[in-house]
Amino acid sequence: MSSPLLNELIDALRCLPGVGAKTAQRMAFHVLERDRAGARRLAEKLASAMERIGNCTRCRTFSDTPVCTVCSSSTRDPQTLCIVETPADQLAIDQATGFRGRYFVLLGRLSPLDGIGPQELGLDLLANRLAEGEVRELIIATNATVEGEATAHLLAQIARQSGVRATRLAHGVPLGGELEFVDRGTLAHAFGGRQDL
Repeated sequence: MSSPLLNELIDALRCLPGVGAKTAQRMAFHVLERDRAGARRLAEKLASAMERIGNCTRCRTFSDTPVCTVCSSSTRDPQTLCIVETPADQLAIDQATGFRGRYFVLLGRLSPLDGIGPQELGLDLLANRLAEGEVRELIIATNATVEGEATAHLLAQIARQSGVRATRLAHGVPLGGELEFVDRGTLAHAFGGRQDL
């Protein structure tokens, strides 16, 4: 490419998830050929977000204020705290379930090989929050991966030390799923976690 600046734009677009060289090139050409105003607006919003969005001091989700709207809401139940790995998980639960408690966002999961331990997940902040005595139930909503399960076990231990009830999201056969099409691991987990009717 003859323009170093265009090459830099294409390279910068590759930082987005799922965007490879060809997709980045198409995006760059699109905004330069057809939507310069949209690109300027995007650049302004990206710059503003990078400057103004940080993390809530109570739950660690993304927020442009020190305490997010969920943590400061008087309509949320402060006795129920749902632990999620990411702000995207928090949004998914809020939109799908009508959950009216509060959240704590780990911003990851235990992964010693990646250098992610309890400190990086803010578990000291969580322990302090549980020690305040307001939380009665800790809903553990980490993903059903090896790292997510290890994180869930550590979270349950922290809850027990604070005298807080720890619950885990159910895992298993999806609603509307047929057993013959469910993978073996999911089916084994669902079978092992069966409950009385």
